[in-house]
Amino acid sequence: MGRPPRWLVLLSGVVTVAVTVDLLTRGVLERMDLRVSEVVSAWELENSGAYWPVWAVTQLGGRGFILIVLAGLVGYLGWRLRTVVPLVRVLLALVLLTVVVYSFKYGTGRTAPAYPGSFFHRDGASYPSGHVANAVLMWGVARWQVVEYRLAPWLQRTTWVLSVAGPVATGIAMVSLDFHWITDAVVGAAVGILLLGVVHVLDDVVVSRWLGARAGRSSA
Repeated sequence: MGRPPRWLVLLSGVVTVAVTVDLLTRGVLERMDLRVSEVVSAWELENSGAYWPVWAVTQLGGRGFILIVLAGLVGYLGWRLRTVVPLVRVLLALVLLTVVVYSFKYGTGRTAPAYPGSFFHRDGASYPSGHVANAVLMWGVARWQVVEYRLAPWLQRTTWVLSVAGPVATGIAMVSLDFHWITDAVVGAAVGILLLGVVHVLDDVVVSRWLGARAGRSSA
């Protein structure tokens, strides 16, 4: 139901730590980012007719677009099943995403490719990509709800595609427009997976159990 396997969560943690250490020590990954950015900036997509179509792809990880979709989904499930569990899960994921991603962004202070150059500066907020982390986490939560509550098969297939292709397409689009470094996108995906695992654990331990107990007392 969208729960990332333990090996993937562990791998995501290792990737997050390893890439962060490499960047803070000005290692090989930073040099790779700079070379890729040189190639991408030469494409000048921001000055071409491809800009808006590619920008539209980045919105697969945009918080506004995803929250509109989730609002419809949560509203429907709440009305149909008389439960606030889907809403609590979405809010929990949103709070964790905001706190963790912005802690990384302002804690590292990495500048975006447009700065130009990769620097760690108090005004930097590029690392990791919030769009990619958002796409992984929130589409994963959407798929979780759709499968758990056995909505239409076509909707389950759609959310599965979005949970996989959404983050990939978002990351590629952000790098292609030179909005983010490759490592921003990679660690954004890793952080999204970690947070999805955390939301599942908190749901098992707190959300479903607490709300289930309240429902039991209410029915009694």
